[in-house]
Amino acid sequence: MYSSLNIYNQPVTVAPTTVASPNAAYQRMANFWDLIADLKEGTYKVRSEHRKYLPQEARETDDSYDVRLSRSTVVPYLQRIEKMLSGMLVRKPIRLDDVSDLVREQLFDVDLEGNDLNIFLYNVARVAISFGHVGVLVDAPKDGDKTRPYWVTYTPKDILGFRSDIIDGSRQLTQVRLLEQVVEPDGKYGDKIIKQIRVLERGRYEIHRKDKKGEYKLHDEGEMSLKDKIPFSIAYSNRVGYFESRSPLYDIAELNLKHYQIQSDLDNILHISSVPLLAVFGYPNADEITSGPNEALSLPPESRMEYISPSGDSYDSQFTRLKDIGDQINTLSLSAVLGTKLVGESAEAKRIDRSQNDSTMMVIAQQMQDLIDNCLRFHSEYLNEPNAGSSFVNRDFVSARLAPQEITSLLTLFTAGTISQETLLNQLSTGEVLGDDFDVEEEIESTQQGGLTEVEPPEEPDPEPEEEEEEGEE
Repeated sequence: MYSSLNIYNQPVTVAPTTVASPNAAYQRMANFWDLIADLKEGTYKVRSEHRKYLPQEARETDDSYDVRLSRSTVVPYLQRIEKMLSGMLVRKPIRLDDVSDLVREQLFDVDLEGNDLNIFLYNVARVAISFGHVGVLVDAPKDGDKTRPYWVTYTPKDILGFRSDIIDGSRQLTQVRLLEQVVEPDGKYGDKIIKQIRVLERGRYEIHRKDKKGEYKLHDEGEMSLKDKIPFSIAYSNRVGYFESRSPLYDIAELNLKHYQIQSDLDNILHISSVPLLAVFGYPNADEITSGPNEALSLPPESRMEYISPSGDSYDSQFTRLKDIGDQINTLSLSAVLGTKLVGESAEAKRIDRSQNDSTMMVIAQQMQDLIDNCLRFHSEYLNEPNAGSSFVNRDFVSARLAPQEITSLLTLFTAGTISQETLLNQLSTGEVLGDDFDVEEEIESTQQGGLTEVEPPEEPDPEPEEEEEEGEE
């Protein structure tokens, strides 16, 4: 039987009492995150949670349950959808405008882990899509006279709390507490993972680590290069409030869990009933009967026996339920998450209707763009670059490449004078026939009316000497 998680009536405590205490908004969201995080990790993680996700039946023994658990697997619907949606954002590279050469160069290794801006955006978008929001800190610790900013990603589970205020007419952060893990050397060859909490305030920071009693104490503090702001930005995929969100994938996660439980039941039924049962009628000592290869059975005349096996029809309902759940997941990923509809009747004509500008993916794209712009501003301020520039994140989530027959039709219309050169080039550019760097206006300026490229006329050839002599003789 399918069992959902009771996460809606969980108690929420009041404001934090220590630096490590999550605030109330964090606690309201945390229960949703656990299910999503576990499903993303896959079968091993879900199995390790045992009865949390796979309930034990009333009369099921512990041994039988363990065997059933070992056969149960998770279909990674959630992980696939998260990767698919994130990949849509970086289907085309991020476009940067008016960004200084120095900043552009550093964006090829934006996080000091070898990731360029496009890969960084892909990873950041995965967090936002899965959990509802994501945070990015632009840090720039001093290394002598050198300053090298880099970007650090924080999941919602890493953002323990915040304070904000209205400053200069807008809401701005005055404090944020971030949970971190740092790796430090331990002996000659080993290393150890240390948990710490970074507290950022305007112009200063604190680092808190656990002491021998397991309590967080002040470990380090200092001033930040940016005095009047906290270089931390947040992006949402489904905002509920300031620093609060709900994952757009949660409903899909619930269906993924339901699929896992029903699949477990079906696999167990198939395992038990895959071998026909030997039934004996009219023989009182049936428990003495054994059957196998090279064995013969002798029964009294009034007795009989037969093999009993369930018909395939008995499993149809379970298979149908699994298929229906899979269809529901696919529908939610396209309609509820993308906020789009499929148009057209033929397989070739089915495309995402990109007129749905209020879709979740459109919101995420805009949020990611705002996030990058904020980080570019922080990055540039660290380097004293006067112009931060701006970015543009892809909105063409599904390939719209024109088919050969469509290109032919456009050329026919242009040749007949039905459409202009500008319309032709715009359609070819939108249809991904021309490169991303193709400039329609620039191309039009460089061509003659009618779409033909201006070509310098060939130079007149010099008269042949024989002809000159003939003309002289005349």
